[in-house]
Amino acid sequence: MSTLNAGAEQIPDAPAPVVAPADEADVAAAAPAPPAVTPPAKLPWGERPRSIRKGRDGATSKSLKAAGLSAARSEDDGQERAPKGRTSRTTFLRTEKTTVVPPEPAPADGASASSAEPTVHFLYNVGSQAAEADAAYANLTISKPKLAENDYHTLAELAVQSADGRQIVEVGWNVDRLVNGDDDPHLFVYHWIDRKTSCYNTCGFVQYSKTIKPGDTLVQDTQKRFGIQFFNGAWWVAYDTEWVGYFPGELWGGTFTRSGLVQVFGEVAASTEKPCTEMGNGKKADDTKAAKVGSVAYLNGPTVDMHVRSTSDLYPVSKLSTRTFRYGGPGAC
Repeated sequence: MSTLNAGAEQIPDAPAPVVAPADEADVAAAAPAPPAVTPPAKLPWGERPRSIRKGRDGATSKSLKAAGLSAARSEDDGQERAPKGRTSRTTFLRTEKTTVVPPEPAPADGASASSAEPTVHFLYNVGSQAAEADAAYANLTISKPKLAENDYHTLAELAVQSADGRQIVEVGWNVDRLVNGDDDPHLFVYHWIDRKTSCYNTCGFVQYSKTIKPGDTLVQDTQKRFGIQFFNGAWWVAYDTEWVGYFPGELWGGTFTRSGLVQVFGEVAASTEKPCTEMGNGKKADDTKAAKVGSVAYLNGPTVDMHVRSTSDLYPVSKLSTRTFRYGGPGAC
């Protein structure tokens, strides 16, 4: 079993947290239905779960950082169906047609928006390894990269996949106005069955935590742990100090129970081949302050040795070790 040797960054001398009031009636009303299964006693990185440090509903990622908190309930649920990229060991989804358009499309030369289905272009920085394991986890830099007004999203994620890349469970953070309604980073989950798309955050997902759920706003300019583990017939998703919830194994007919491929990557979904949207935190990978995927590790799996690549010269990548790499950049502008 690999171990995590670099903890998430901490914010020193943070002011006292502004936490949501503990109204028992509200908590009871908001509590999810009892789950059909229970999670492991410990998170993938070996710690016992504890409640995240939560901000008031509607808090921004910047205010969460100032208060030393981890997440807050979003006031805008946005929409669940929006473009989502996919990579495998040797291929990746380059483009797709979509029926949705960015909230603020910017037609060139003042022309009116076309009624034809627009094309989404996907660009990636990827660390991958063929790895049979019960779980995978990593530290991800959470940032607030600039999303161009006519682009779809910018994100970072951990993906546990079957060996052929057809069955996938994902967790990460995204800046996506279609899904979240604002420009802050938000927690997201996603899954694929036989390489067929689903939707963000709700399709097939069973909520477990009473304090953190997919779609919540996350703290910016820090690192947090994200994990995925198969246990008790389900793929469990972890963020920071909690189990968030799970995708039941029945979604895949009980056939997808271990990883065959693990990937960690940044992704931009854009309306052009040369987008102005930032990936990571907007700094190029040769900058020591660039966004980082850190300390990738597995449970009951092989020694970590990630293969790192970029699918575009707009977003370089820099491998620092077998488990860590810097990635991202400002895009074409």
